[in-house]
Amino acid sequence: MFLRSRYSARWRKDPSPQPVQNKDLLTVQPPPVKSSTPDSKKSSSLLETQQQKPGAEVDDKTQIIINTDLITFTVTVTDLYGRFVSGLGKNAFTIFDDKKEQQITNFSDDDSPVSVGVLFDVSGSMSGDKVKRAREALSHFIQTSHDRDEYFLIAFNSRAQLLMDRTRDGNAVLDKLLFVQTRSNTALYDACYLGVERVQRGTHPKRALLLISDGQDNNSRYTFNELRRVLKESDVVLYAIGILGGGDVGSSLGMEGQGILDELAGVSGGKAFYPRTAAEMDDIFEQIALELRHQYSIGYRPPNFTNDGKWHKIKVKIAPPRGLPRLFPRYKEGYFAIANPK
Repeated sequence: MFLRSRYSARWRKDPSPQPVQNKDLLTVQPPPVKSSTPDSKKSSSLLETQQQKPGAEVDDKTQIIINTDLITFTVTVTDLYGRFVSGLGKNAFTIFDDKKEQQITNFSDDDSPVSVGVLFDVSGSMSGDKVKRAREALSHFIQTSHDRDEYFLIAFNSRAQLLMDRTRDGNAVLDKLLFVQTRSNTALYDACYLGVERVQRGTHPKRALLLISDGQDNNSRYTFNELRRVLKESDVVLYAIGILGGGDVGSSLGMEGQGILDELAGVSGGKAFYPRTAAEMDDIFEQIALELRHQYSIGYRPPNFTNDGKWHKIKVKIAPPRGLPRLFPRYKEGYFAIANPK
């Protein structure tokens, strides 16, 4: 049973742009930028007619979960200024399951690869240079990511369409986005649902979605609450990048879109970002890539564990090393104790 966790900490600007280091224990990284379905013939093709390049081959080994009582999840640790903190040891973490302290049996801060689903909004509301700017920023994510990451590409307007299925060739993903056309309505919830389903078939235990959208949905078969439930149950972390135009900022649609992205990202253990400039967008994509490479993986076995189908709340406390201020964990807040299918 693989889980990820949540903490609703806010990013803050750092008065000093330089990395902070503790010589004996940990590294504090530079801060991120502050964040705060089918029906149309027109949407039957998201791409201009052209020959598609095949993706790179991927190791097809799948992971088999044997011990269903092992609860594992990832934790991102930041300081007061939102800089993620690496180098902490197991003893710095205390884990509670339904208010009962647990013994940590698995702990790792290894730089491990991720199965990443890229969900790209190509609806009419993403017209202008929004797609171009987002694609350029995505290239920074790919350049910064682990070289063994695998990618799934889903574009969506009135329906969600899988454009690339599991490839390690990040450049092929970027090339595919050269030919998308913005048009029609937005099936954002359907795209997220498809993204969760695809990355859960991925090679790597760590799984994440990058949702690039303005947050507005008007054409999904799945509802917001259904998607929220799926994200809450899954082991997939969602990072949302809100691409808002000048007319979106402060408008009712813009505020609604931000609320949707905030909630979907938060319940999954991820975070939503709202870049104001192209430079901020580049920084955000790089920050997400680095965060995925510097997360802590924690596992424990609750005594007398039963697959009762109930929600179990997780709480993480961190004891900062001497001389360091308070640290903030972000993680998915719990799990449903459901047996893995045979």
